[in-house]
Amino acid sequence: MGFKITDSDLTLTHLDQSGQVRMVDVSHKTRSAREAIARSTVRLSAGAYQLLTAQDNAKGEVLNTARIAGIQAAKRCADLIPLCHTLALDFVGIDFELDPDHHVLHIFATCRCAYTTGVEMEAMMAASVAALTIYDMCKAADKGIVIEDTRLLRKSGGKSGVWEAKA
Repeated sequence: MGFKITDSDLTLTHLDQSGQVRMVDVSHKTRSAREAIARSTVRLSAGAYQLLTAQDNAKGEVLNTARIAGIQAAKRCADLIPLCHTLALDFVGIDFELDPDHHVLHIFATCRCAYTTGVEMEAMMAASVAALTIYDMCKAADKGIVIEDTRLLRKSGGKSGVWEAKA
């Protein structure tokens, strides 16, 4: 049982009864198919957006580089988030949605595995690092690029089942 934060049933599972940090013990849980989808949004200037979508960036093909960076980030998530379990991921996918009217790029990261804990952190790490890679590759054209709204959109599997973000 985690440290109680309110009078409700909410708990912080990475804290023990005395409030000390701990890794959650998932050894007693049953393996199940798990999936998580996360999104990050990248807001660019008109000029940087044009370079991005024309694939005319001096550092190479931006979206494929960001895709590979996001996949690598999901695979290395436990190296960066101290209490995150190391997972054998079965799938990591990075998809992009362009919004030319607002000079925005939405990044969607999907992670899947069959394990005893979820893949939400891996999906959010993948979306975040893909967004940071886009910033890195486009910063020569626009240092004011904004990365925003990184969030979990959906998760499934495990005892808690399906959860979806409200619009």
